[in-house]
Amino acid sequence: MTESNAQKVILVDGSSYLFRAFHAIREMNTSSGFPTNAIRGVISMIRKLQKDYTDSKIVVVFDAKGKTFRNDLYSEYKANRPPMPDDLRVQIQPIHDIIKAMGLPLLVINGVEADDVIGTLSKKFKNIREVKIFSGDKDFAQLVDKKTSIINPINLDIVDQKAVKKKFGVEPKNIIDYLALVGDKSDNIPGVPGVGNKTASRLINQYGNVEKIIKQKDLIAGKVGEAIKSNLNQLILSKTLATIKLDVDISIELKDLIKFESNKKDLIKILKELELKTLLKNESENGEKNLEKEVGKKEILTSYNIVTDKKKFLNILEKVKKGKLISFDLETTSLDYINAKIVGISFALNPKNAYYIPIMHEDQTKYKQLPEKLVLEKLKPILENSQIKKLGHNLKYDRNVLCNYKISLEGIDHDSMLLSYVYDSTAIRHGLDS
Repeated sequence: MTESNAQKVILVDGSSYLFRAFHAIREMNTSSGFPTNAIRGVISMIRKLQKDYTDSKIVVVFDAKGKTFRNDLYSEYKANRPPMPDDLRVQIQPIHDIIKAMGLPLLVINGVEADDVIGTLSKKFKNIREVKIFSGDKDFAQLVDKKTSIINPINLDIVDQKAVKKKFGVEPKNIIDYLALVGDKSDNIPGVPGVGNKTASRLINQYGNVEKIIKQKDLIAGKVGEAIKSNLNQLILSKTLATIKLDVDISIELKDLIKFESNKKDLIKILKELELKTLLKNESENGEKNLEKEVGKKEILTSYNIVTDKKKFLNILEKVKKGKLISFDLETTSLDYINAKIVGISFALNPKNAYYIPIMHEDQTKYKQLPEKLVLEKLKPILENSQIKKLGHNLKYDRNVLCNYKISLEGIDHDSMLLSYVYDSTAIRHGLDS
């Protein structure tokens, strides 16, 4: 994103991130069964924002628990939504804790929604800096102006004034009128029955806004006119429900955002407890202090290699064949070995050098991948050779997955998960990070 270097205020709709991450990322759990897929997704997206907008100030906003003023106005507001899944609910607090440890301002305000907090902040900061709202929620279109735009966190599409007009057929200032007329199924805002997108934009462009439409309701002929006359109170209520508040009591100024500092010790501790290896690794790759040094451990120089070249792959296999012991692990699509597909294979010949062979990653734009058939065909004799001893973590799972590919894992010598259990059978977790 070419614009990322200029100083901006980045407002993150954390609640939108939360649901998108939970539904987009396959089930992930710690060794004790605690779900972590939403945690990983949300934090990964926020980390990317920090990387893309290094000189900007980022504020993350989440919905608070309980009802808001909109529920008091209309008891059916969002009543059509199913309750939040328990395995998502338990991930919210760890996400909050990690964001705070990252040194980012986190706002959760009772009685209002995250939309209202973001709306208030955008109004407060847009006269000082350009504001970018990261969310997939269409309601934010009403906040768009010359200094404020929306960015979809999934495809990074930028929604500016022209984009709003093109998509909805009205200017950003009339989005609340548009939503009041058509309603919003996701929020259970009723709107006016029978009024669709095209009719709503036509009425707004002809009359101006909801108030003027009501004032000139007798000029609107046909079923649309009758529907408006029959649902005046509902139309007025719908506009109130769709309007994002811009006056939430928030005592935070731009200068206050500088005061937030990361707490590396807490951050590392939380990530380790949640067994989020990728996020831990990314921390060290961000150019920050080495994580192992941060927790007082001796720094170990290591070499990790992604193998995507056939010649290099075959050369490494020759070394493996000569070895007496290899460390081995599978990356898969599921914790259920019956349905799991192999996406990558890693192994090491000594404690300081490891190799990873991707074979079925969905995103193949980052690097090419060797054919699955070739890799498994060449590895099969090694994995089935009982003279080459195998060391791993939860190798029973890996063995079962390999059986689906008609490969019999032989020569299992050490399993660190079993060793952990033997050492302390009362421990809650037996993951590698534990």
